[in-house]
Amino acid sequence: MDFFKQIWQKELFKITSLNGLSVLLKIMVGFVTSKVISVFIGPAGMALVGNFRNFITAVENLGILGFQNGIIKYTADYQNQEEKQRSFLATVTVTILLVVLVLSVLLFCTAAYWNNSLFGAVFQYSAIFKVLALCLPWYIGSIFLTAVLNGFEAYDKVIKVNIIGNLIGLFLSVALVYYYKEFGALLAIVLAPVLVFFITLYYLYNQLDYFRISFRNYNTDFLRHLSEYSLMALVSAVVGPIVFLSLRNTIIHTLSYEAAGYWEALTRVSSYYFLFLSTILTVYYLPKLSKSESIAATKSLFWSYFKGIIPFFLIGLVVLYVLRGYLIPILFSPDFQPVSELFFWQFIGDAFKAMALILGYQFFAKKLTKAFIITEIFSFAVLWFSGQYLVSVFGIEGIAMANAVTYGVYLITLSVYFRKQLF
Repeated sequence: MDFFKQIWQKELFKITSLNGLSVLLKIMVGFVTSKVISVFIGPAGMALVGNFRNFITAVENLGILGFQNGIIKYTADYQNQEEKQRSFLATVTVTILLVVLVLSVLLFCTAAYWNNSLFGAVFQYSAIFKVLALCLPWYIGSIFLTAVLNGFEAYDKVIKVNIIGNLIGLFLSVALVYYYKEFGALLAIVLAPVLVFFITLYYLYNQLDYFRISFRNYNTDFLRHLSEYSLMALVSAVVGPIVFLSLRNTIIHTLSYEAAGYWEALTRVSSYYFLFLSTILTVYYLPKLSKSESIAATKSLFWSYFKGIIPFFLIGLVVLYVLRGYLIPILFSPDFQPVSELFFWQFIGDAFKAMALILGYQFFAKKLTKAFIITEIFSFAVLWFSGQYLVSVFGIEGIAMANAVTYGVYLITLSVYFRKQLF
């Protein structure tokens, strides 16, 4: 009992209640949305939504140029230098606006191509890509303004925006899926961030003058500083969705839309519990790793994670595995029962991933850009090749096996790279 008492009393577990509420709400919204989608449009519809989400992730990160973390950092750094902050925000605003306008035009003109590539000619949803093209400035604007709000250290407002955004997403998803089925589910993904833009704008009302478009204040030096953050962000945010899209299309063409929907349901379950883990890593571990100046201090942080977090995470995975037969009909629908056969290999991979995450955050903490890009591309390559092969041999179970193989290799790779901080 003393062991557990000591763990719970540590600073690690003293995360603010409002942020905890935000994460919990996001998970609950995800559960409800998944349930609605699974009931009204089934596994095939879930596969379409998964493809579109991956596509949008790539588009939004191209639109924001992977600048989010850099925007937060430099907005905060220039808090006491008003003219420099104005110049920085004006530069970023102009750059992102120009990029987004070009992306919007290209997306609108190639809507039919993206429909056939993502959904197949059997589905005629070109209109959704045209809607996305028209909404893209506000969509990207919501991401940009939230990053700025974070940079102003208005954390309570950022969390409130996230909470309101999740509620808006839930309302739109339920309403649009009910009335328009697959098209409604896709439309909800596009429209929710657009509404969040206006909410964020409201919270930034007193700072709107900072975003005035001004070529006179345009300074390319700011873009050079931001490029360090952009490289790392874009590799994960663009290459990752492309790999997932390719694998999902392989499953669709090799097996069926339903099988691809099972994989999407499985990845949704994983994303829910990884939300808690990423929150702990971002809020608690990342700042401490950034400040750590010795190998001994870094080793202490790594092992506090392995001893204090991983055991609880593994226990949670075991509980979920035992209860999987009961959980699937609750979270989705009886049509998704085949997903239960994929949990074993998925959870093995997720256990490896959870252990590797703390090592991966060290790349960001110490700005190890080159090492991050190499290991990230390597891990995506392992996922793609193992996924292609194992799906052809074992069917849909092969994609879960590929997850285990990928993160097993990834954990070994990072353990070797950071061996001095670990052993």
